[in-house]
Amino acid sequence: MIQNLLITLTFIICGVFSANVFAQDTSIIRQFKRTTDTNREEVSEKDLIDVMHSLQKNKPAKVADTSIQPHKFLYSVVPAIGYTLSSGWTAILSANVATYLSDPKTTNISSLTVSANYTQYNQLTLPVFLTVWTKDNKWNISADWRFYKYPQDTYGLGGHSQIENADNIDYYHLRLHQSVQKRVTNSLYLGLGYFLDYHWDIDEKGYNKDVAEYGLPTKTLASGPVATVLFDSRKNSINPSQGFFANVVYRPNLTIFGSDNNWQSLTIDVRKYINFPKGSKNVLAFWNLDWLTPSGKPPYLDLPSTGWDAFNNTGRGYIQGRYRSYNMLYLESEYRFQISRNGLFGGVVFANAQSFSNGPGLHFDNAAPAAGLGLRIKVNKISKANIAIDYGFGLNGSRGLFVNLGEIF
Repeated sequence: MIQNLLITLTFIICGVFSANVFAQDTSIIRQFKRTTDTNREEVSEKDLIDVMHSLQKNKPAKVADTSIQPHKFLYSVVPAIGYTLSSGWTAILSANVATYLSDPKTTNISSLTVSANYTQYNQLTLPVFLTVWTKDNKWNISADWRFYKYPQDTYGLGGHSQIENADNIDYYHLRLHQSVQKRVTNSLYLGLGYFLDYHWDIDEKGYNKDVAEYGLPTKTLASGPVATVLFDSRKNSINPSQGFFANVVYRPNLTIFGSDNNWQSLTIDVRKYINFPKGSKNVLAFWNLDWLTPSGKPPYLDLPSTGWDAFNNTGRGYIQGRYRSYNMLYLESEYRFQISRNGLFGGVVFANAQSFSNGPGLHFDNAAPAAGLGLRIKVNKISKANIAIDYGFGLNGSRGLFVNLGEIF
């Protein structure tokens, strides 16, 4: 059954090979060696790199190099295997290269991340993520390029779609999203960019009334400029402990840029992180994502949909693509806490709710809640990067295991 997606345990961490992974900022570097509990007893912080070194009994333990300098390259490779009911066995390989282009005290780290995911059911995903920060963070250049060969079920439109109306659609998808942002104030950026989404060889295997009435040609093209407003006061975007994040992206898809028709997209992404209790290593996090279609008719596969946000993280507890419509409202809260005193293991509890309009207007009359819990395993104590393994429960028996490198939001 589709609603039982991902109930089989995922095996992750075939290996981690790293020389300083995802280094984030000098305040993190200064603090990573020691943590102190409330009794003032010092405890050495541990991560998976330490664990692997300890298993290499015939080799001396390596000492992490914390002297992060400009133009010094930092890299990591994380292979993994997993299993889901929708994909079968999945092979995953993720690699990251990072460096500072200027003084780490005043400049964020620049990084390139490349992944490859291939599943038993012939789903192939090749994402490339690039972020470049110039001296003193005056400019930020980002790119999100992806290739998909992606057979997947869809269930129709609106918040009342039924799981039994699953309709398999196979297609290729090329995503080319890139933008350049200029710092206006300390944490505020304004930017411009260009987004393209091309779907081709679209093949509907079954039948769904909503899909038939909406229309699904064999290929679609959405293309146009974007305008962005970003505010980000977080010190560590990989694993934030405090701060505020807000990102607004306005995307007019225009025929003069090659788009099939004229339509607009607006996403508003707001996140808040609170250290709670104050002075602890626990975090209370909130996330609101509004993904709207102000005008026009997007191609079916470009409509707002569960798990199809920029990083495919919405809707833990539901299968990707479970809900789809012109407009999506999403809210999530998560409490992150430390389990082991050395920081190697942590845990989370979370709850979310998603609501989809029943048509092109802003008519929302129901919501799909979900909740769950998860385990965190420290990949690197410098960046605080975790492997996130979560189990979520939704309505009507929907449930599943969700695995991510880095926090969900």
